[in-house]
Amino acid sequence: MYSELKTSIQSVYQKTGIDVFLFSPEGKFLFSAAGEKPPFAFRRFGGVLQADGATFFKVLHRGAEYVCAIQGTGPVEKNYAVFLSDAIENTAGKSLNLPRGEFIRRILLGECSADDVQTYAIKYSVPESPCFALAVSSDLKAGELMSFLTQYAGEEADTAVAVTGKDCAFIKFMDEDTEYQSSADFANFLARSLLEEVGVKVRIGVGGTVRHFEEIASSYRQANTALRMSGIFNSGGEVHTYREFVLVKMLEDLPEAKLGEYLSILLDGEAKELLKDEDMVNTAEEFLENNLNVSETARNLYMHRNTLMYRLDKIERVMGLNLRNFSDAVTFRVITILYKLT
Repeated sequence: MYSELKTSIQSVYQKTGIDVFLFSPEGKFLFSAAGEKPPFAFRRFGGVLQADGATFFKVLHRGAEYVCAIQGTGPVEKNYAVFLSDAIENTAGKSLNLPRGEFIRRILLGECSADDVQTYAIKYSVPESPCFALAVSSDLKAGELMSFLTQYAGEEADTAVAVTGKDCAFIKFMDEDTEYQSSADFANFLARSLLEEVGVKVRIGVGGTVRHFEEIASSYRQANTALRMSGIFNSGGEVHTYREFVLVKMLEDLPEAKLGEYLSILLDGEAKELLKDEDMVNTAEEFLENNLNVSETARNLYMHRNTLMYRLDKIERVMGLNLRNFSDAVTFRVITILYKLT
């Protein structure tokens, strides 16, 4: 794998504007940060070679000797070659010497290659067990929150790490003896325990359980999406799974112009004005959350049943959607998603 070398070469290009051409030990052209093909032929050599209008030099990575080249010949390019060789090797091997917290943070954010993930797994004796990631947010600073999360690491491999200013991630490994039925089950336990035992209220996004640690970045992406979406849609409760927002994510991935096209088909001017009424929309969404149950919705909103019925009737009159009908309720849900995304 030479993904680390690619990342290092891209970094060099961004900082210096120098395009470095990368060749395999066998002489096959692999990569250029500028996306260009080399205007010269590969050469075998020792040390630094200048020929055909190019300066060739070697970099050692994971026990293999790769060849790099830059355009131009002369003393300046030769000095560049020595400097770039050290810079590329040091940057590409940096992950091997990272502190554990920074290493796992980069893995979760997808900034590490498969080789790096395997290196982490070997270095820290990561078990061959299913695992999942949680994205955890609170009003505390990430460092303070992480100190509380660490107390709930039941297995040695369980890890809490600060990701951004106020957000943390928690990696949980599941074995055959675990008392939790699912990742959401553990997340609910964690949220409840933090509130009851240390008085910290958190919001948690739950990623899917993956079979191997090598896939943990995928689980964290899901967890982070669930946390982000729960904020956008003001979802009630502290714990939210990625599955809750799959429809939202599918729509979010469409081009914005297409989202606007769909919304214009489903809405006219008066209906758009109704969606600006937060009380009306919140009432409708609570009705959907309570499985279209009028009595339960009125009780949860501390609202008279007649007031609720009036609002549902107004939505039907303005938007042509009877939310007591399942298919119309689904259409309304899609409309509110499109409206918030656009």
